[in-house]
Amino acid sequence: MAKPKKTPRPKAQTPKGFRDYFGAEVTERDGMLRQIAGVYHAYGFDALESSAVETVEALGKFLPDVDRPNEGVFAWEDDDDGWMALRYDLTAPLARVYAQNRNDLPLPYRRYAMGPVWRNEKPGPGRYRQFYQCDADTVGAASVAADAEICAMLADTLETVGIPRGDYLVRINNRKVLNGVLELIFSDESYIASDALKPGFDLEEKKAAVLRTIDKFDKVGASGVHELLTTGRRDASGAFIEGVGLYNWQAEIVIEFLHGRRLVNQHTLRDLGKLVENSVQGSEGVRELSKIAQLLEAQGYGPDRIVIDPSVVRGLGYYTGPVFEAELTFEIFDEKGRKRQFGSVAGGGRYDDLVKRFTGQPVPATGVSIGVDRLLAALREKGRIATAERGPVVVTVMDRDRMADYQAMVAELRGAGIRAEVYLGNPKNFGNQLKYADKRQSPVAVIEGGDEKERGMVQIKDLILGARIAENASLEEWKERPSQYEVPRGDLVAKVREILDGQG
Repeated sequence: MAKPKKTPRPKAQTPKGFRDYFGAEVTERDGMLRQIAGVYHAYGFDALESSAVETVEALGKFLPDVDRPNEGVFAWEDDDDGWMALRYDLTAPLARVYAQNRNDLPLPYRRYAMGPVWRNEKPGPGRYRQFYQCDADTVGAASVAADAEICAMLADTLETVGIPRGDYLVRINNRKVLNGVLELIFSDESYIASDALKPGFDLEEKKAAVLRTIDKFDKVGASGVHELLTTGRRDASGAFIEGVGLYNWQAEIVIEFLHGRRLVNQHTLRDLGKLVENSVQGSEGVRELSKIAQLLEAQGYGPDRIVIDPSVVRGLGYYTGPVFEAELTFEIFDEKGRKRQFGSVAGGGRYDDLVKRFTGQPVPATGVSIGVDRLLAALREKGRIATAERGPVVVTVMDRDRMADYQAMVAELRGAGIRAEVYLGNPKNFGNQLKYADKRQSPVAVIEGGDEKERGMVQIKDLILGARIAENASLEEWKERPSQYEVPRGDLVAKVREILDGQG
């Protein structure tokens, strides 16, 4: 008789492109999100939590470099509701929420949202398939004053969480100006006539490919963009990336546009106006940028904080007007020890047609999304977040039959607002209890054996000071700076509080 096969054990590993977050990381993130929410709330935005799952139809096809609606997202087919997917950002769900509840919501509707999003794309160093975003959006305001407000709020948010002025720059462009440039490079009739004869030629897809390539300017530079717009280039791995197929004269117009940022916003706007003066849409985009710059300067946000920059594109396909990114300008060392700028931590823009997909009626909207994990990494680089988290006070167990006594101590500490726990492992080896407290990064251990119980006393051990003395001090210093105290049981909370305050 054949021996039954054993069920193989599952591998204890995270799926590729995903990661786990432990205590200090979660605490740091929650703290930063509270700071960001405080800024958003001060600007008059209300909180919204939307579903993590949407229909593929509701999400739409807006991710870059995808060919099918459910490519780039984690999707599955449901028997009742058809194709469903995890949200890839917090903006597409907002369009659905507003369309569904528009009769009950104020106009304009100002909301902020925070939470994880998922993208089914190739992971890489620092690039995960699940990551946190923190958004703020205004739905129903056509004025570019709404875009200017979002940019001002983004600058305020970065400074609030600990990115000082001078270490960041909010960069603004306008998709209408970009469309004006596309009109310019695709307006040559002989070019259109010759290329239209080629099999599979699609002018709109060609324009979209140009925008996707421009969006890589920060990564590959002007020469790399020129190669990608024309014949193609080899990436760092040696793989060949096929080019868009533009002529050199077309690529040179794009490169001129990307280099259009000047030291003064008005000079940038002047040169952009000349470049797209024959495009109605492009000229409208320049006027909108000019108005945004005026509004920001009137509030004290000069080009040292917010600047007009033609190289900003934004990869998502739903943007229709102003687009913006927050870039951190300080230098860090990459994994190969090379210096580089930290780069973008937030982006957004105007998307006036997203709600229209549901209602048939145009509804103007604009918003911003902050990449939470990247911003946290930036704060760590600047030394603005302590990497260690203080653990709980640990009440040790000297007699398992007196667990009620130890639980009473913990209850008193917690009632005084002090984080505390009773050791719930095997109490037989007291040394293991202290090792546990050390691994938990506990600041204090509480000890009450039978002798202390009879005398109405309790031992309180300062674990932080004890560790420092053990590492650096002589025996005499041990005597001068005791790290363990015996106090009356009734003074437990007061003494623990005194030690914690001394530790800072």
